[in-house]
Amino acid sequence: MRVRDEGQDGVMSEALAHDTGVTDPPLLEQTIGEALDATAQEHGVREALVEVATGRRWTYAELRSDVNLLARAFIASGVRSGDRVGVWAPNCAEWTLVQLATAKIGAILVTINPAYRSHELAYVLRQAGVSTVVVAQEFKGSSYPDMVEQVREECPELVQTLVIGGGVWEDFVAGAHQVSPARLEELQATLTPDQPINIQYTSGTTGFPKGATLSHRNILNNGYFVGEGCRYTEQDVICIPVPFYHCFGMVMGNLAAVTHGASMVIPAAGFDPAATLRAVRDEQCTSLYGVPTMFIAELQLIDTDDDFSVDDLATVRTGIMAGSLCPASVMRRLIDAGVREMTICYGMTETSPVSTQTATSDPFEKKVGTVGRVGPHLEVRVVDPATREVLQRGEPGEFCTKGYSVMLGYWEAPEQTDEVLQDGWMSTGDIGVMDEEGYVEITGRIKDLVIRGGENIYPREVEEFLYTHPDVVDAQVVGVPDERYGEELMAWVRLREGAEPLTAEAVKEFCTGSLAHYKIPRHVQVIDEFPMTVTGKVRKVELRERGEQILSEGSP
Repeated sequence: MRVRDEGQDGVMSEALAHDTGVTDPPLLEQTIGEALDATAQEHGVREALVEVATGRRWTYAELRSDVNLLARAFIASGVRSGDRVGVWAPNCAEWTLVQLATAKIGAILVTINPAYRSHELAYVLRQAGVSTVVVAQEFKGSSYPDMVEQVREECPELVQTLVIGGGVWEDFVAGAHQVSPARLEELQATLTPDQPINIQYTSGTTGFPKGATLSHRNILNNGYFVGEGCRYTEQDVICIPVPFYHCFGMVMGNLAAVTHGASMVIPAAGFDPAATLRAVRDEQCTSLYGVPTMFIAELQLIDTDDDFSVDDLATVRTGIMAGSLCPASVMRRLIDAGVREMTICYGMTETSPVSTQTATSDPFEKKVGTVGRVGPHLEVRVVDPATREVLQRGEPGEFCTKGYSVMLGYWEAPEQTDEVLQDGWMSTGDIGVMDEEGYVEITGRIKDLVIRGGENIYPREVEEFLYTHPDVVDAQVVGVPDERYGEELMAWVRLREGAEPLTAEAVKEFCTGSLAHYKIPRHVQVIDEFPMTVTGKVRKVELRERGEQILSEGSP
């Protein structure tokens, strides 16, 4: 069922780039703790959580028991409803336990990027007023407790640091006996779905990150409806190699699983294509998550390493690809491997995160050319960035979202909140186009738009074409300064192993006749690995900076 746009005069119109999602099934009006309790009651003997690296496993009954124990330990240590509890760790079972335990008592979980260092850490701890921080002992050679100590004096509200896996952690958990199960139940009963439960800091490219504040209602429902989009049941086993600190892992992964009684599989602390494929094979995962570069890395490993084969994906039915453009070649290989129900999701931290999703049954061209249609109980539209008027379908403009998923606001930043939220509509900063069927194509960020000699160029269109070159594995296109045209295109390409370097002339020859002359990259750079955020998104701002430096030094 699709819901058409209805204007104030009551006339139904298919022409406006405005769509509303279905309203059945209804929204979940419960807290995260209540959702976990309900799932444990119904699916208690089913496997809930698997940490591959340690071999630890929990059924839903065991998970609820350990989450309740941890929740009581937090209460015993002085954490109260509304307090901010930070978690600074790579993916691990304790991360999931802390996520659910803080939700049980109404503490607000502040998720901290594992790639942060002392300066960024201090900012988040101070800005959110974190009183307790849970940290890993170390990750990629960095001691997290040492870095917390370095910034402690800058964070006056920080009372305690809990190091996962050490003696302090054991003592902390043992303190749970001071709080009765009945007291936890009483506290949980006072919580409401609209209360804030999570602060996630956006990975902005300019200035300090902003803390998107999300409620139980925001993220529990988003996880539930994303899971519905994948057709999850208690039979599903979800491999989650994407980071928990981000919505992709903790909402689309953990909460989608909890609301469906599905199993969460943690293949490794950080993304490792070999560990991911082994986890899929050994745990017989039915769903696999990742950004396109993760799937590309896994497929390359299948092609080059005798320890892996396409048969390792035999149990995978569905999954989610998000974060950037899905190359047609990657989707085709997944379908050929039997992964016929892969879905594409689009969203942002401020919208919990997903606003649109392709259906498992959508045709190939919709999965590689769009990010799907509006999710249940949401509204989306495409507007003129200047006038805010709703555009016609087929016209590019700023994509906006409204509904249950929109954040409460940026933590302690009302002015920044007002800049992006108007009348309940979240302005995404993304350029979108809606077709006649309601499918949305995201063509880039408004700030990534390249204006060459007065012509607007959307980098994604050029990237999609470069993907069709037989030697190109991945491509990113940015604008760089040009004296004559204001901006010119620079293509950064990753090549298949053994390929000859691509020159600007070769790219021009490949593009001529297929792209308008002004869309053909003037500059081409070959790169081994793209600069990435921890969530797997390419840092285009860094590519632009590198490009400007190369040109200023006189290189082609």
